[in-house]
Amino acid sequence: MITTVRSGDIGGSDDGGDGGPRPVGDAVRLAEALHASESRFRAAFTDAGIGMALVDAEDRIIEANPALAAMLGHTVPELMRLHIHELLDVEDDPRRAYLELLHGDRDRLRLEKRLKHQRGHAVWTNITISLIRHADGRPQYTLAMVEDVSEARRLGDRLHYQAMHDPLTRLPNRSLFFDRLAGAFAEADQRIGLCYLDLDGFAAVNDTLGHHVGDDLLVAVAERLEQRFAGRGHLVARMGGDEFAVLVPRSAGPDELKALATELVELLAVPYDLGAQRVVATASVGVVERPVPGTTPVELVRDADATLSWVKSDGRAHWALYDPERIAHRTTRQMLATTMLPALERGEFVVEYQPLVELRGEPGQSSLRGVEALVRWQHPEFGRIGPDRFIGIAEETGAIVPLGRWVLETACAQARTWLEDFPEAELFMSVNLAARQFWDSDVVADVADVLSRTRLPSRLLQLELTESAVLGPAGRPLEALHALEAMGVRIAIDDFGTGYSNLAYLSRLPVHVLKLDGGFLEGFQEGTPAGADEQIVSALVRLAHALGLTVTAEGVETQLQADLLRATGCDSAQGWHFGRAMAAEAITELLAAVPGPSRR
Repeated sequence: MITTVRSGDIGGSDDGGDGGPRPVGDAVRLAEALHASESRFRAAFTDAGIGMALVDAEDRIIEANPALAAMLGHTVPELMRLHIHELLDVEDDPRRAYLELLHGDRDRLRLEKRLKHQRGHAVWTNITISLIRHADGRPQYTLAMVEDVSEARRLGDRLHYQAMHDPLTRLPNRSLFFDRLAGAFAEADQRIGLCYLDLDGFAAVNDTLGHHVGDDLLVAVAERLEQRFAGRGHLVARMGGDEFAVLVPRSAGPDELKALATELVELLAVPYDLGAQRVVATASVGVVERPVPGTTPVELVRDADATLSWVKSDGRAHWALYDPERIAHRTTRQMLATTMLPALERGEFVVEYQPLVELRGEPGQSSLRGVEALVRWQHPEFGRIGPDRFIGIAEETGAIVPLGRWVLETACAQARTWLEDFPEAELFMSVNLAARQFWDSDVVADVADVLSRTRLPSRLLQLELTESAVLGPAGRPLEALHALEAMGVRIAIDDFGTGYSNLAYLSRLPVHVLKLDGGFLEGFQEGTPAGADEQIVSALVRLAHALGLTVTAEGVETQLQADLLRATGCDSAQGWHFGRAMAAEAITELLAAVPGPSRR
C-alpha cells in the first residue's frame, strides 16, 4: 500500500536534529505537511487520466487507480494482489530490463505491450515503469503508468492496409505486390512466374458507359481473379488503372505459366453483368517465367510489361511469353535514355505549372497560393512526352541531376518574375527532387546557387520528395534536408500514403508539408455517407497538424471533393478541378485577374 506518515511517528521524540529539544509545534507542522503531500499524491494517483499501479517486489499489484481498472475491464479491488503476468506477457529482452530495474540497476523502463482485457480482447498500451526506492536507496516498489494506445494502433493498421491495398477492388496494390515479389526473390533456388495483364478497350467503357460502370467492371475483374487464383498460393494485385498482375512465387516451369495465361484470357472474356449493363471485356497478358538467379524484380516486371505492350499491338485478347529477341527490337526506351541529355542542351524540355490553392473560407471558394513545376519533353519524333515516360529513365541513367537542376532554375526564375509583377500574391514555387539528386550532386549547393542567381526568397521555394527518398537510409539526404530547412526552404512529402507512412519518423525530420496521394479521394463521392476514406483523411490531417505539418491534397477533380477536404481541415489542394498543368503565361493571366493593389 502507499505508506502514510502519522504525526505520532514524528513527534515521538522532542530531540532536535542537533541533539537539543525540538518544539512540538514543528513536528506537528511537519506531519501536517507530509500528510498534505500524501493527500495530493493520492488524489493525483486516483484521479489520473492514465492507468497507474504500484507493484511490489513479487510482481503483485498492491495499489491501482480507477483509470487502469476501467482500461482492463476490472474493478480496483479485482486488480489488487494480481500478479502482473496475469495481465501481460513479458518477452525475454523486456524481462531482462525489468529485472535490472527491480535490482536497482536502472530507474525507468518504457515499453509497448498488449494487455489482457477481462473480456478477452487486447488492449495496446505504452507503459512507463519507474523504480521507487527506500530511503537508503534499496528498491522498494515499482510504479507503472499505462497509456491506452489501442485506437492509435488500430488507426495505424488501417492506414497500413490503405497504403498496401487498392481502395476500389481491395486487392493488394503495387506496394504490397513489390514487397511480396522481393520476398519471393529472397528464395534464390527456385523459379518465378508473372502474368501481367490489362483490359482491352477499358477507356472506351469509361467514355461510353461512364466511370461508375468502369469501376464496377474493375471490381468484377478483381473478384474473378481473386476467387480463381488466390487460393492456389498466387498473389493477385491491381497495379493501377486497368492493369493487374498474377504472381506465381514458386513456378513449376513455363508450361504452368502458359496454362495460367490461357485460363486468364478465357476467364476474363466471359461477359459481365453489371447491374443494368452487360459488358464484354477481354484481356491481354504478358507472361514471364524464369529462374530467380540471373534476374531481378525490376527486370521481371519490366519484361512482363514490355511483353504485354506488344501483345496489345499484335491484336489483343491473347497472351504471349517473353521473347528476348523481340523485346530487343523495342528500342524506344533506350532511345529516350541516350538522347535525353542532348535534348536538354537543345532546349526540348519545357516547364508547366499546376495551381496549388488554399482551402479556406466558404465552400466553393479557394485562392491561388502556389504552383507545382512539372517538366514536359517536346520530342521531335514522339511529340509531347509526359514525365511518367521519362523521369524514371532519367533517374536510372543519372540524367535526372542536370535535368532537375535545369527545372529548379527555370522554375525559380519564373517565380521571381511573378514576385516582381505581383508582389502581393506571394506565390510560392514547388519543385520535385529525386532521391538520386541527393546522392549524385550537392543539392544544397545547387539550391543555394539557384536562389542567389534568381534572387528568389527561400521562403517561396518548396521542394517535394517522395516518402521513399525521405524514409530511406540516414546520412547525406537527411543532412541535406536539415541544411535546406536552415536556408528557409520548405520540405514537402509527395504522394504521402502510397508507402508505409511513418508519421512518427517524419515528426523528427525537417518536413513542413504532407501531400496526400489522390487515391485517398476515391471515396469522396456525391450522395454517399462519410466513408473510410474521409475518416482516414480527417485523421491524417489532425495528426499532421498535431505534428506542426500542413496538408495538401492531390488529385482533386470535383467541387464536392474540395468541399469535403475543406471540412476535414485540409490546408490546400491541387488537381484538375482547380487547373491542369499550364504554361507560365496562363498562370500570369490568373494572377492578373485577381483584384489587388496596382502592379508595375
